[in-house]
Amino acid sequence: MSPRPLGRIAAAGTGLLATMSLVACTPHPSPEVAVRSFLLAWQDGDYAEAARYTDGEASEVESTLADVHDQLDLASLRFDLGPISEEGESATAEFEANADLGIGDPTWTYTGQMPLQWGPDGWEISWSPSVIHPELGEGERLAVSYQSQERGQILDREGSPLVTPDSVTAFGVLPSQMKDKEEGVAELAELLDEDPDPLVQRVRSAPPEEFQPLVLLRDDNVDASLLRQASGIDGVDTQEVEVNMTPALAPSLVGEVAGTSEHRVSARVPGPYQAGDTVGLSGLQSIFQNELAGSATTQVVALDTDGEATDVLDSWEGELSGQIRTTLDSGVQRAAESAVETLPGNGYMVAVDPGNGEILAATNGSESSTDDGALNGSFPPGPIFTLVSTMAGLESGAVTRETTSECAAQAEVGGRTFVNPSQGYLAGEPDLVRNLAYACTVAYAQFADQVGADNIADTAGRFGIGADWQLPLPSNPGSVDINDDEADVASAMIGEHGIEVSPLSMALAAGAISDGNWHAPTLIPEEGPAPEEESPFQEEHLEVVREGMRDAVDQRMMPELAVGGPDLHGQWSRVEGEELSLHWFVGYKDDIAFALVAEVDPSVSLWQPYAVLGAQSFLTELGSAGAGEQGPPVQEPNGAELPGPE
Repeated sequence: MSPRPLGRIAAAGTGLLATMSLVACTPHPSPEVAVRSFLLAWQDGDYAEAARYTDGEASEVESTLADVHDQLDLASLRFDLGPISEEGESATAEFEANADLGIGDPTWTYTGQMPLQWGPDGWEISWSPSVIHPELGEGERLAVSYQSQERGQILDREGSPLVTPDSVTAFGVLPSQMKDKEEGVAELAELLDEDPDPLVQRVRSAPPEEFQPLVLLRDDNVDASLLRQASGIDGVDTQEVEVNMTPALAPSLVGEVAGTSEHRVSARVPGPYQAGDTVGLSGLQSIFQNELAGSATTQVVALDTDGEATDVLDSWEGELSGQIRTTLDSGVQRAAESAVETLPGNGYMVAVDPGNGEILAATNGSESSTDDGALNGSFPPGPIFTLVSTMAGLESGAVTRETTSECAAQAEVGGRTFVNPSQGYLAGEPDLVRNLAYACTVAYAQFADQVGADNIADTAGRFGIGADWQLPLPSNPGSVDINDDEADVASAMIGEHGIEVSPLSMALAAGAISDGNWHAPTLIPEEGPAPEEESPFQEEHLEVVREGMRDAVDQRMMPELAVGGPDLHGQWSRVEGEELSLHWFVGYKDDIAFALVAEVDPSVSLWQPYAVLGAQSFLTELGSAGAGEQGPPVQEPNGAELPGPE
């Protein structure tokens, strides 16, 4: 008799009703009825019912089919009928199996085949392991094997690793030695404060003689007591492994890697988590999780009675883990980290390449790998913003280098009183360069109306403040929101009303002053940004700002910044608050532009120029030469110098 194609199994419908009516006359009246009924019962998990359509020992068939569910840790199982061929009292039926191996695993699709014989009870399936899969022999069983990838590295711009390997204890099990898998794994999960579900899923389908790592724990969190308790659980074992987990530099950028019970990965990380995997929880480790972790090669294997693999029935190659190259410079990053360590409280620092916006360093002083304030913080810039507002005045034509403005201790603008720090002042009528060098807020407030809100906002945008740029990690370009009120425009001119910046945005602004053109930031070269249209500032205007920044270093920040030599340009200022004071330094030297902000307790804010001391540490660590001759700050003839960082 020729083969006949058959359709997909359905739980209800005319075909099934017709089949059931025939059963009333003969237990298994046709091979189609026997095959369809067997597969439907197997698909529904009614293994005792499935056994009725075979010639095997009912209890053996029932337990074998139930074991297949656990051996593959099936999420679902679905069958499609294939052709059936009959030759006298023998028949052969084909079917397609679609076995969903669970979250994060593939669907295994294969073509099965089962022989049937006509007997006293009609057509029956001739039972053997080959009914489950054609290549299973007597005494063999199924299992799912995983071959995990070694986690990839995050590299600096020269290809040096930014992550160091950790010695890790892998807590796992040998399934063959467990009396009760669910109970044993649950006991281990409770001991390690983990969710047992993904651990049980891994163990159910694993080759019983292979060690299955389930939870990774750093060695400094493993003691003799924990090891003793774990070893008391049937089948539990431990192995020592090395995993790239700890940032050697830039922890807030590189991020944290888990796979350890102290992070409760299975409870916190969504998606296809496999027990024993490493998972990035923050920073680049999280953003590029797929690239760094790759994916395991999954195999469905046949095992003999000794647990040895006899055949690979199907295989899904995992994706190789890769490396992520950053723009970070390890030397600059170390110098930045040393600088924030000098601060009395928390602080943030970013350094960039002025010529292309590549981020060379970014760090925080909070020692937290999740503190992203260097790139994503939002702070009032205060008088440090005069670097931008000076360019706004020059580019708009409202002021020139020769523009003079009185730098009194205080002045009233738009009904509001503006006061210089410590009520200092400069004698006479200083020009724009001198007012910039001393960040004379009163002078800037007085000519703010000539510049106007629109010009301030436009120039800030050309410096990238409030512009539409982004990085793979959360980042803040700052914001500009200025109204036309005279006092508010004056306040914006000195970085107070409507102006917020991040250390990154101010480092990029310093880079633009150095290079002549603003560049969008880059952290991962392959991720962009797309080349922007150049919008260079006029060189004659840049020279005014550069001169003011150079004078600021010479006249207000010596001897501290003598280490920077004659090529260092910078500005510093304080933003005093009731609960927190901010100390800023923004500058550039050679091919590095940088910004540092220190969060200082107001009770000690006036004791030291903390941002200047941080810049000094940074430049010293970099080994800058050409300090020049040190001397005291320049004094006005009347001794009424606007206070610098004395």
